[in-house]
Amino acid sequence: MKYIQNDKILQLTEKTLIVGVDIAKHKQVARAQDYRSIQFGKVHTFLNSFEEFEGFIR
Repeated sequence: MKYIQNDKILQLTEKTLIVGVDIAKHKQVARAQDYRSIQFGKVHTFLNSFEEFEGFIR
């Protein structure tokens, strides 16, 4: 078996920004962090609608 998890971890650099979004039926939660898992800003919550999402990405 070939394990590639370490190869993927080595791709992260100081220029890497990781954005995670937890998608749910009514409300989404998003956060951004750097390659060391240091969080940028606060966790952001937005409703499941185009208007809410569009406001989040601006």
